[in-house]
Amino acid sequence: MSARTLAEPLSRALGQPVIVENRVGASGNIAADLVAKATDDHTLGVVINGNLTSAKQLYAKLPYDPASDFAPLSLLTTAPLMLVAPASLPGGADFFTAAQEAGSQWNYGSVGNGSVGHLGMELIKQRSTGMTPVHVPYSGNPQVVTAMLGGQIQMALIPPGIALPHIRSGKLRAIGLTGGRSLLAPDVPPLAEAGLKNVNLEVWTALIGPARLSSAAQARLAQEVPRIVRDADTRQKLFAQGWQAVGTSPDGLRSRLKDETTILGNIIQTRGIKLE
Repeated sequence: MSARTLAEPLSRALGQPVIVENRVGASGNIAADLVAKATDDHTLGVVINGNLTSAKQLYAKLPYDPASDFAPLSLLTTAPLMLVAPASLPGGADFFTAAQEAGSQWNYGSVGNGSVGHLGMELIKQRSTGMTPVHVPYSGNPQVVTAMLGGQIQMALIPPGIALPHIRSGKLRAIGLTGGRSLLAPDVPPLAEAGLKNVNLEVWTALIGPARLSSAAQARLAQEVPRIVRDADTRQKLFAQGWQAVGTSPDGLRSRLKDETTILGNIIQTRGIKLE
C-alpha cells in the first residue's frame, strides 16, 4: 500500500510514470532480489524489515546481500505490532498467566517463518518465563485472523490496521503494543503495562534501489521521497492504512538497518532459528 500511495506524487515530482508491480513470494525476498540484480537506473523496491535485516541471518542461501547489494533511500513508514487474542481470553497480565498455564497446548500465528511477527513472538516467549505456544505460519495476516477467530491459534502479533476492526467488533482482544503508545491505536497500552518489558519491535517499509543506482538518481530520490512522505495528504492516506509516515534520509534508513539487524539477530541466535 505504501508503494501505491507514493506512486502518483512521485510520478509528478519526477515527471515520468511510476509503475507499481507486486512481486510476491518468499516473504518479500523475491522482490528484494529483483531490485538487487537490476541493471537499469529506474528499478526501485518498497520492502519490509526482514528483507534488509534478518533475512541474511535466517537463510543460508539468500540470493542477495542486504549489506552490499542495495542503495538505501528512505525509511517510509512504521507501525507497532499488536498482540491480540480471542475475546474469550483474559487481558492484561492475566493473559500471560493463562498462556503460561496452557504451555504448548496453545498456538500462535504469524505471516511466515522469520517474519517480524514470528521473531517478536519468540522474543515474548523469551521474556515471559514458561510461555511456550507453538508457532503456526500462515500466508498472510487475514489468514492469521481467520485462524484465531476459528480457534486454531490463541495469539498473534499483527499490525493495528488489521487488528482494530476485529477488536472494535468484539471478536478479538488487544493485549498490548510492542514498544510504547501509538497514535495508530491510542486506546491500546504497551505490553510493558501488562508486565512484559523490553519488547520493542515495529514493522516498517523502506525504499531501496540497487547498489549500482546512479548517484544522480539517488540524490534526486533522497530529495523528493521524504518530502512526499511528509506531505499532509500522503501522511493522512498512510495513517488510514495503518502506517505512521516517516520519510528519512538515506542515512536515517542506514541507522535503522544497523540497529534492527542487531536486535533481530540477537533473537535469531538466542532462539536458534534457521530457515531453508
